[in-house]
Amino acid sequence: MERVRSPEVRRPVYSEAEREAIRNQMERMLANQLFKNSKRYPILLRHIVEHTLAGSPAELKERTLGVEVFGRQPDYDTNADPVVRATAGEIRKHIAQYYHEHWHETEIRINLLPGSYVPEFEIPAPRTAPILDEPVALTRGKWRRIGGLVALAALLIAAGWFKPWVPHTALDRFWGPVLDSSSTILLCVGQRQFLGTSPEPWQKPIPDLPHAPVAKGGLERPITLFELYYMGSQNVAFPDVKTLGRLTGLLQANGKSHRIFGESSTTFADLRSGPVVLIGAFNNDWTLRLMGPMRFSFERDNYIFWIKDLQNPSRRDRAVNYTMPYLQVTEDYALISRVLETTTERMVVVAGGLTGYGTMAAGEFLTNPVYMETLAKQAPKDWSRKNIQVVIATKVINGNSGPPRVVDRYFW
Repeated sequence: MERVRSPEVRRPVYSEAEREAIRNQMERMLANQLFKNSKRYPILLRHIVEHTLAGSPAELKERTLGVEVFGRQPDYDTNADPVVRATAGEIRKHIAQYYHEHWHETEIRINLLPGSYVPEFEIPAPRTAPILDEPVALTRGKWRRIGGLVALAALLIAAGWFKPWVPHTALDRFWGPVLDSSSTILLCVGQRQFLGTSPEPWQKPIPDLPHAPVAKGGLERPITLFELYYMGSQNVAFPDVKTLGRLTGLLQANGKSHRIFGESSTTFADLRSGPVVLIGAFNNDWTLRLMGPMRFSFERDNYIFWIKDLQNPSRRDRAVNYTMPYLQVTEDYALISRVLETTTERMVVVAGGLTGYGTMAAGEFLTNPVYMETLAKQAPKDWSRKNIQVVIATKVINGNSGPPRVVDRYFW
């Protein structure tokens, strides 16, 4: 009997622009917390994606990958050492989790089907307006009816937009540039530096924090559950969670879609996708980086943390000493900013305190109309159209923060 050969599968040929877009999407995925804490996922995914884009998917066999990616001997037993199958299975699971989040729906899809080590790419087609082949004849009466409907729709839209029956409070005017955006709002929450690894190149090392030990010979060993959940960046500070709750409540009350990322999994591309709310200060590297050039920013000298004023650099009275017993802390400070940030070209709101007490006070200030009215009375007439920085203080009594009060402000 003659053996029937399966027809050769033709792989699509991608343009240079498409290949670059696929690579960017891969890096975006690998920066996500689903992938970034593993050493095996990135090296395997990069290898198979690059070989596929180079037009050599036939080389992506289990044994070949075990040798080229994981350094196994050419004659190693793939049944006894299923490192390729296991890693590919985990990658498939994390890819499914990644695209399950609705804000990734419009991105390029990188799929890895079961039983295959050749990734498939789905590039979304650009949206185009429908084109009518022939003009539609309308009678004068139909034009009148359509004109009336258009006018009614415009009236309803205008009424919904301006809401003449709802007074525009100072809180509305502060959040207006953020809420008026058609893009999804990103809430980026501060996280502790992952103590089981070294800081990123742009991060300042923190020598006084404990670090997880490494294996003999200086080689990095697998991260344990203890390191991940008790020493690592999976933890979010409770004051930041309370502030996050306040801000998400405000966004939901205004019908705004939003997504929540940890600082460690937020990329520059994420910051450019729409308005951003940064929660936390010294535990949020994006807060430190984006506020660094501003008049008010955060500064640290060993255990002394303070809000820096570029117009008065020697001033350090708005500070907290971290060696102080926490029940003896009597006052904390926070920085609130709403600026059109020049590097991201997006509206950025910051709520960050020197400690968690200040961050909670900032969250209260940003969601309470009474406090925002106080700011409006001290602001120039057109303040809602300007960039804003506000320094607030809060009294701390027995580990509880009091009402926020404005101690400095800057509009430009």
